[in-house]
Amino acid sequence: MTLENITDTASEHEGDTVWSEGGGWLDLVPRWAQMLFVFVVFVALWDVVTRFGFVSPIILPSPMETLLDLIFVGKNIFTGGYMLGALWITLQEVFYGFLLALFIGVGLGVIVGETAFGERAIMPYLVAIDTMPKVAFAPLFVAWLGFDIDSKVALAAFIATFPIVVGTAAGLHAADTNSRYLFKTMGATRLQTLLKLKLPMALPQMFTGLKIASVGVMAGAITGEFLGGGKGLGELIRTAASQLNTPRVFSLILYLSIVGLMLFAFVSWVQRRFVFWHKERVHADGE
Repeated sequence: MTLENITDTASEHEGDTVWSEGGGWLDLVPRWAQMLFVFVVFVALWDVVTRFGFVSPIILPSPMETLLDLIFVGKNIFTGGYMLGALWITLQEVFYGFLLALFIGVGLGVIVGETAFGERAIMPYLVAIDTMPKVAFAPLFVAWLGFDIDSKVALAAFIATFPIVVGTAAGLHAADTNSRYLFKTMGATRLQTLLKLKLPMALPQMFTGLKIASVGVMAGAITGEFLGGGKGLGELIRTAASQLNTPRVFSLILYLSIVGLMLFAFVSWVQRRFVFWHKERVHADGE
């Protein structure tokens, strides 16, 4: 048998010998329908638990009570009530905390990822600080910066910085060896290599860190309001919880989650806008 015949035979039986992963029937259902189904099931179980008294309404309000309070909070916000002012304060804390974390995180990430001193001497301290319970630092920030917005911004940035550092440092090592040798052969300086090769190649992992930070910065701002006072939505949640007004707590948490989702979506949009050349996921068919 010649080589040509062997090749033809292998091609004929390729469909029988090569295993390919097939999708189930659930993959044919649109994503929005799957999400809607999960939501309906969740609300139904929630309603059953509260309707038949498995959980006290003081602890867990019914879906209808939560919906009515969501409407009340929404009207208060959109009509310029006191909750709009609280939301504006929380938004400032989140925005400034995220910007501060971005500035510090990228700076430290470049030092850690680009220098041996940063990797050997600075990174261990950053890891040690990240393992500490960050909530315990809230009283310190309040003592140092007072009860105003500054302490909440500082805590939010403190929680959100480490993922950006890790993403930036890891991304700087994404440039392949051949590209670095090419830049060196062309006489590029270390700064030129960093700005024109390493940082562009690091963008996908940097944005991964930014997405994680966009979630953590909200937790930092609200935690700061819980433990250090303030006038934002976190303070309204603390007040409602002290009054056992659980529907108000649930509704305010849901509005805060919307703010967090909007920040996460914004970071994702910026990533798609500037890192359009990078595929975030690999399809099952290998495309």
